[in-house]
Amino acid sequence: MPVYHYRGYRTDGGSATGIIDAENPKVARLKLRKEGIFPTEVAEHTRPLLGRTAGTKGELTVRTGRAAVMTAGELALVTRQFATLLIAGLPLVDALGVIVDQTDKKPVKALFADIREQIRNGRSLSDVLETHPKDFSRIYVHMVRAGEASGALDQILTRLADFLEKQLALKHKITNALLYPVLMLIIGITLLFFLMTFVVPKITAVFSDMHQALPWPTVALMTVSSFCSDYWQWLVGLVLGSLLLVQRALHTERGRMAADRLVLRLPLIGDVARKVSISRLASTLATMLASGVQLLDALDVAKRVMNNRILEEAVESARQNIREGETVADPLKRSGEFPALVTHMIAVGERSGELEEMLRRLSQIYDGEVDRVITRLTSLMEPIMILAMGGIVFFIVVAILLPIFEMGQMVRA
Repeated sequence: MPVYHYRGYRTDGGSATGIIDAENPKVARLKLRKEGIFPTEVAEHTRPLLGRTAGTKGELTVRTGRAAVMTAGELALVTRQFATLLIAGLPLVDALGVIVDQTDKKPVKALFADIREQIRNGRSLSDVLETHPKDFSRIYVHMVRAGEASGALDQILTRLADFLEKQLALKHKITNALLYPVLMLIIGITLLFFLMTFVVPKITAVFSDMHQALPWPTVALMTVSSFCSDYWQWLVGLVLGSLLLVQRALHTERGRMAADRLVLRLPLIGDVARKVSISRLASTLATMLASGVQLLDALDVAKRVMNNRILEEAVESARQNIREGETVADPLKRSGEFPALVTHMIAVGERSGELEEMLRRLSQIYDGEVDRVITRLTSLMEPIMILAMGGIVFFIVVAILLPIFEMGQMVRA
C-alpha cells in the first residue's frame, strides 16, 4: 500500500503534517478528513527514508548516510513492541502497521512505513533493514536474518530487545557514574583558572610594593597568577587547539589505535574499559550464537561492539585462526589481551558444547565486576577531588595570609 505525506489544517485551525498509507490519494484524503484534517497537499512517497530538506516546501528526500532517526532507547523500545506483536500472532506487515500507528516521531513513522511498503513488494525484512545502516546495526540485521531463516523471528526479536536493553543500561550506568566527577573537574578547573587569572593578581598586587622578602608560597602564587593573567588568551587557545588536534587524531586509524592502547594501560580506567569491552563481546556473541548466527560471522560482528581497536584486532586475529581450524580460546589466550578467566570459561564451553551458556555467564560476571569497580571508583573520586580542591584553596589562602601576618608582626615590633 502506498505511503503519502500530507499537509493540511485541523478543525481548530492549526496546521498538520504527517504520514498516512492509503490505496490512492483520494482514499488518503478521505482518511484525513475522517481524522479531522483538511489536506491541502498529498504527495506519494516511494523512496527509502523520509526527511525534510530546508527550502523544499515539504519535499521528502532520502536520508542515506545521514544520522539515525532513532536513539538507542527508541530502537530497544520499538524492537520490544515488534517482538510482542509477532508473539501475539500478528502478521509481519500488520505488526509494522501497528508500530507506524503508535509512533509519534515523524521520521520514525516514515522509516517503518517505508519498511512495511518494501516488504509488501516482496523483500525480506533483513534485506530492507540492511539499507538503513544508521538505524539498524550489523548485529541487528544478522540476527533478524537468522530469525527469518529459522522461522523464529519473534523469539529472535525478543532476544534482540533484551540485548539492546542490557547494552543501553550498561551505557547509562557508565555515563551516570562518570558524569558527576567530570562535571566537578570541569567546574573546579574553570573556577581555579578564573581565580588565578583575575582575582589573585588584584589581591597580591599590594605585595609588590613591599621591600622585603616574601614567603615562597606567596612567590609561587604570584608567579603562576602573573603568568595566567598575562597569557590567558594563549592558554585558552592552547587548550582548544590541543582538543582539536586530539579530535582529528582520533579520526585516524593510527591515532585511534594509540588512544585505545593508552586507555587499556591506564590504572583503574584501563581495567574498567577492558571489562566493559569483554562484557559486550560475551553478551553479543551469546545472543548471536543462540539466535543461529554462525560463529565466524558472529565474531566478525561482535568485535565491533567492543569499541577498542586493540581488542578488536585480537578478536579478528583469533577469528582468522578459528577459520584455519583452531578453537576460540587458544588464539584469544595467545593475544595476551584477555584475562585467564575469559579464555578458561570459553575453553570449558567449547569442550562441553555449551559455549553460548558460558558466554552468557561470562557476561554476567563481568557486568558485576564493572558495577563493583565503577561504584568503588566513584566513591573514591569524590573525596579525592574534594581534598584536591580543598588543598589548592588552602595553599592560595596561606600564600596570601603569610605576608599579612609578617606585616602585622613588623608593626607590633
